[in-house]
Amino acid sequence: MGFLSDALSRIKPSATIVITQKARDLKAQGRDVISLSVGEPDFDTPDNIKEAAIAAIRRGETKYTPVSGIVPLREAISRKFKRENGLDYKPSQTIVSTGGKHVIYNALLATLNPGDEVIIPAPYWVSYPEMVGLCGGKPVFVDCTMEHNFKLQPEPLERAITPKTKWIILNSPSNPTGAAYTRDEMKAITDVLMRHPHVWVLTDDMYEHLTYGDFEFVTPAQVEPNLYERTLTMNGVSKAYAMTGWRIGYAGGPEHLIKAMDFVQGQQTSGTSAISQWAAVEALDGPQDHLKVFRKAFEERRDLVVSMLNQSKYLKCPMPEGAFYVYPSCAEAIGKTAPSGKVLATDEDFVSELLEAEGVAAVHGSAFGLGPNFRISYATSNAALEDACNRIQRFCGSLR
Repeated sequence: MGFLSDALSRIKPSATIVITQKARDLKAQGRDVISLSVGEPDFDTPDNIKEAAIAAIRRGETKYTPVSGIVPLREAISRKFKRENGLDYKPSQTIVSTGGKHVIYNALLATLNPGDEVIIPAPYWVSYPEMVGLCGGKPVFVDCTMEHNFKLQPEPLERAITPKTKWIILNSPSNPTGAAYTRDEMKAITDVLMRHPHVWVLTDDMYEHLTYGDFEFVTPAQVEPNLYERTLTMNGVSKAYAMTGWRIGYAGGPEHLIKAMDFVQGQQTSGTSAISQWAAVEALDGPQDHLKVFRKAFEERRDLVVSMLNQSKYLKCPMPEGAFYVYPSCAEAIGKTAPSGKVLATDEDFVSELLEAEGVAAVHGSAFGLGPNFRISYATSNAALEDACNRIQRFCGSLR
């Protein structure tokens, strides 16, 4: 009998973490590396949020909290959902966890039985299928091609649903593609789900506030109110408020599901950091002026990166609606020979040779379930992005 759990054989390490660590190791060796692999805003947490945390410490808000979160934060979450999404969630219908990943994991752990299926549109955030597998479920992937701007189409969704389908996970704007669903596109998806009342919707809205131009964000239960009773609407403060290290995710949903998640969380972590929760109250209730600054900077960076990548030999890069990622195709580079003499057989070969030759760290698309593509995070300075894109152009130009 082996010591380690068989569950470990069902999951893979996070490709984004692996690539990011490799970039760090090369930097430590003295290499000039530009890392575009990590999904983290380069902005600092706004000062009003920091001050709220400091004030909480001075008030002595440093004790254990209720498992589902402090009442003021759950009330702030209810106000946020009503104000920004038109969704009525009572505080008792909300839960606070240690980041958005924890929310999703708790929901899956509380609901999945062995063999239950979870539909995951591909490309997907690398953790979705691994969490499903850890919880004993079966990921069912539906390819969303560049032809359709990486967005799920109603017909393949309909074909993927079976009597065993428990959940569908939707992420808009998307990690890794930045693709976001318009109201009409989301309605086409929710129309399918209305025909299958046994399927629940887990929507990851973490990049809600990072959309560009005139794009209007929508979430499934907002578009189709009849899905409200079988939708878990997940969000957090990490991206829009540059609070990745504060570890606060939250969700609203049917009270019986929230209670089940609370039950699971009570035997995992209990309540998350009290200080972070008080900071999150200020994030949700306080001034939102920084969002315009964030959006303007990210939109400029997106436009720069898309333009420069589309000037690169062998690359095609769609223009995403949101988040801070682009997902260019490197299909035309497959089969070419890199300066090292290696023939590029996969998108993983492409990003590996790019890192070795030019010191640019990106993540291969096959890690997200659809290639040959690669993901670039443009959550860094314009100067670094321009330098990185020049290196990518040089690398692509060197392929033979």
